[in-house]
Amino acid sequence: MNELSVNELHLDYGSGAHANPILKGVSMHLQKGEVVALLGPSGSGKTTLLRAVAGLESPKLGTIDIGDRRVFEGERGFEMPAEQRNLGLVFQSYALWPHKTVFDNVAYGLKLRKMGAADIAERVNEVLKQLGLGHLGERFPHQLSGGQQQRVAIARALVYNPPVILLDEPLSNLDAKLREEARAFLRELIVRLGLSALMVTHDQAEAMAISDRILLLNNGRIEQQGTPQSMYETPDTLFTAEFMGSNNRLPGRIVQRNGSRVQLDVNGATLQATARGASTSAEGATIIRVEEVRVSATPVENAIELPLLTCMYLGDRFECLFKSESGPEISLRAHSRYKLEPGRYWLQLPADKLWVF
Repeated sequence: MNELSVNELHLDYGSGAHANPILKGVSMHLQKGEVVALLGPSGSGKTTLLRAVAGLESPKLGTIDIGDRRVFEGERGFEMPAEQRNLGLVFQSYALWPHKTVFDNVAYGLKLRKMGAADIAERVNEVLKQLGLGHLGERFPHQLSGGQQQRVAIARALVYNPPVILLDEPLSNLDAKLREEARAFLRELIVRLGLSALMVTHDQAEAMAISDRILLLNNGRIEQQGTPQSMYETPDTLFTAEFMGSNNRLPGRIVQRNGSRVQLDVNGATLQATARGASTSAEGATIIRVEEVRVSATPVENAIELPLLTCMYLGDRFECLFKSESGPEISLRAHSRYKLEPGRYWLQLPADKLWVF
């Protein structure tokens, strides 16, 4: 059974002629024990969708069900208050009370539910221990690191065993190194506790690392959904392909197309490529992931020859930029284990990884 079901949800800001549609018929579900990431650029509607599920935004049409409870139905004007939805919510800012200890921050929701003091202490201490915070119960938020504050916010959301936990950009306040550690911790915690989680992020690497399924939103609609692997390796649209990875874009002209096999002319060079999506125009958009470009000092098949412009050291590899000197501008990035010497190189573009939309 689905822990969360959203059906044909519409939400506008403003009213009448000045209404600004934010969600335009979004449908999704979240199964028990599943982590779904809402991914998309700013303004795509992902945070609005999360807040609508939480009861913090009022949709216009559609339905929202949590388990077998209907919490919103636009047609009959029914909207269950946020506090009755029993959802765990972790805000981007953590929203901890500065004057309350860690224990009291986590216990707050249980006190509102009129739970007995002994039961509250047992439940809070249990969840703090699960999150590695057992020794910090008497500290105040300002005495904690960013990573510890984040875990307190998660503990507060988990303490009353909600059916679904909602995470709004939960790692965005952490620095880069801590984010990677927190990403692994959060995924491990969610799996270990068997949580059902809906997470908003604009970071595709974060979405791929933590979630079982990604819903990519674009301008208030779901552009594509699927496993992180399928979204990255088999995008259906140019928007998905460009959002889900680091890409090169090539000025190519379609010379011939046979099913998914495409022959391209790129600045006089003939290349074989693969058609994705429904595009059949002669000026299809051509892209290839940066990591799929292979650099060769000698001529190879399905390649274009370009001079090296510069190499940047990234720790585990060099990222090298190649740029044409004449004709239509062609700029390609590729990875190399070594710093390349100045000169001209053949950049091999495997046909199954060179996508035309």
